[in-house]
Amino acid sequence: MLIIGERINGMFNDIKKAIQEKDPRPVQEWARRQEEGGARAVDLNVGPAVPDKVDAMKWLVQVAQEVTDLPLCLDSTNYTAIEEGLKLCKRPAIINSTNAEREKVERAFPMAVKYGARLIGLTMDKKGIPKDSDTRLAFAMELVAAADEFGLSMEDLFIDPLILPANVAQDHAPEVLKTLQQIKMLASPAPKTVLGLSNVSQGCYDRSLLNRTFLAMGAACGLDAVIADANDEALVEVSAATEILLNQKVYCDSYVKMFKTQ
Repeated sequence: MLIIGERINGMFNDIKKAIQEKDPRPVQEWARRQEEGGARAVDLNVGPAVPDKVDAMKWLVQVAQEVTDLPLCLDSTNYTAIEEGLKLCKRPAIINSTNAEREKVERAFPMAVKYGARLIGLTMDKKGIPKDSDTRLAFAMELVAAADEFGLSMEDLFIDPLILPANVAQDHAPEVLKTLQQIKMLASPAPKTVLGLSNVSQGCYDRSLLNRTFLAMGAACGLDAVIADANDEALVEVSAATEILLNQKVYCDSYVKMFKTQ
C-alpha cells in the first residue's frame, strides 16, 4: 500500500500561514514526520493560502525537496501551477488530478507523459461524483482509454473512485468497493487505484477507526494507494498487515518496521 502523506495542505492553518509567510519550517517538519511515519510520497496542496498558486507550488516543491527525496504529489486544480512544480521535481512526481472531462484529459495526460509523472484520474465529470459503481466504472474506462490514446503507461495511471463521508453518503462506500474490484479488469496490466482515504471519515466520530477499516476493505478489493494521515500509527500498521495478508510482501516478524523503511 502506497501511503501519500496528506498533511502539507493549505487547508491546515499552520501550512496556510507557512505559505503566506514563506516560512519553510512547518512544511519541512511535516515532510520529515510523514516520511518517518510511513509515507512513500508527499502530497503538496497550496489550498486557499494565497492567490498566486503557481509561485506557491514552486516554493512548496523547493522547500520540501530540501529535506525529503520522496516523490511529490502535486495537488491543484491549476494545471499551470502543477506544470511549473513538475519542472522543479527531482524525481518523477504524481499529478493530482484530472477527471474525465475532455478538456482536462487533454491537458493532464500529455503533461504526465512529458514529465514522466504518474497521474490520478477521478471517476467524475463536471456533473459531479456519481452514486453507483457502474457510472464510476464508465468514467474509469474513459480514463483508461485516454491513457492508451496519449501514451501513458497503465502502471502510471491511478484511478480514484472517490469516497464520500460515511455520515452523509453511507451508501457510496459499497459502490466504491465494487468499483475498485472492477477497475482491475479494465486493462492488462491493470491501472493502479487510489483513494483520498480521509474523506470517508470527514465529520465523523472516531475518524481513525473508519479510515483504517476502509483501508483494509479497499486493499482486499484491489486498492493500491491512499492519500492519508501517514502519522496515524494504527493506520500504518493496518497498511503493513494488508501487504502480508494479501501475500504482497514476504512475512517477517518486523513487517511493520519494514513497511516504514521500504
